[in-house]
Amino acid sequence: MDVNANNRPVFCTIVPPHVLDKLARAEDPALAEPARRTLERDALERTRRRITTVRGAAAPTGAPSDKPKRTIFDAGHQETLPGKKVRAEGAPATSDDTVTRAYDGLGATFEMYLKAYNRRSIDDSGLPLKATVHYGEDYGNAFWNGEQMVFGDGDGEIFKDFTIPIDVTAHELTHGVTQYTANLEYFGQSGALNESMSDVFGSLTKQFALSQTAEQADWLIGAGLLADRVTGVALRSMKAPGTAYDDDVLGKDPQPATMEHYVRTSRDNGGVHINSGIPNHAFYLAAQALGGHAWERAGQIWYDTLIGGELAADADFAAFAQLTVATAQSRYGDGEEQRAVLDAWAKVGITDLRARVGVR
Repeated sequence: MDVNANNRPVFCTIVPPHVLDKLARAEDPALAEPARRTLERDALERTRRRITTVRGAAAPTGAPSDKPKRTIFDAGHQETLPGKKVRAEGAPATSDDTVTRAYDGLGATFEMYLKAYNRRSIDDSGLPLKATVHYGEDYGNAFWNGEQMVFGDGDGEIFKDFTIPIDVTAHELTHGVTQYTANLEYFGQSGALNESMSDVFGSLTKQFALSQTAEQADWLIGAGLLADRVTGVALRSMKAPGTAYDDDVLGKDPQPATMEHYVRTSRDNGGVHINSGIPNHAFYLAAQALGGHAWERAGQIWYDTLIGGELAADADFAAFAQLTVATAQSRYGDGEEQRAVLDAWAKVGITDLRARVGVR
């Protein structure tokens, strides 16, 4: 569905503020200064989003296309959006690998949503996909601002080019899908669900592109993004939340895997990037139990729940879990899909679902 006329989309970044805060306090200026500049830019963009109204896209004429409409811009290390247009849909590749990766990442995300869920772009109406690369000076983040993707080049010390992991692109574009569907509030548990949906479909996009099964997938978010000096493999792990990195500068990955270790904090919009580890892990467990391609049964249940119209904007984990169980029953009946979803949520500490949904 379209964004409500009065909706002000949140500013969503792939690197959490708590990671950049840690970096900004590093003794080495080569690490601290880029992080400080990134935090300042993110704060400015976040404020801009709060005072900007994004209206729904104009109704398309005719049926939306099965082909993406991508445009890539180059900010030239400035901070003005969108920048200079450098590649349009169907145009040949340039000599800039970052432009190519951004273009391909938008296409891979479009293709996954189309072929797996019959969704035509992030709004299901063929919305053109725009991305800006080479944003800012050593900018250490990537974000969706309600209208387009933006990629930094990283500082080369902690973060590499943000177009490298395809799941980063899909993660941020999925914030757009959530914006056009359930529009989950970006605070507390609903905000953590918002982040988790982006991790889920970010990971599924990578798995889809690689034709991987749930067992073959690495279930990492941002693998390949961390520079060689960092002791870590990614920004987050859905398979084992809390293990993605353990570094002298970045600190230890703070994500919990279960409700037992739920983090209560006022930072990061109530811990949206931290506590998303719990629903992330639930999805991983359900996908593993069902096996095969995770975008099929497990992904279909999560997608149906997101777009079904019953998910409240302020939903907590238990409410979302209850809906996934009901969705599994509605689509697949009283079978292994519903049992896998129930068991997955129970393992992360959401344990009273059987009584809530009337399952024996």
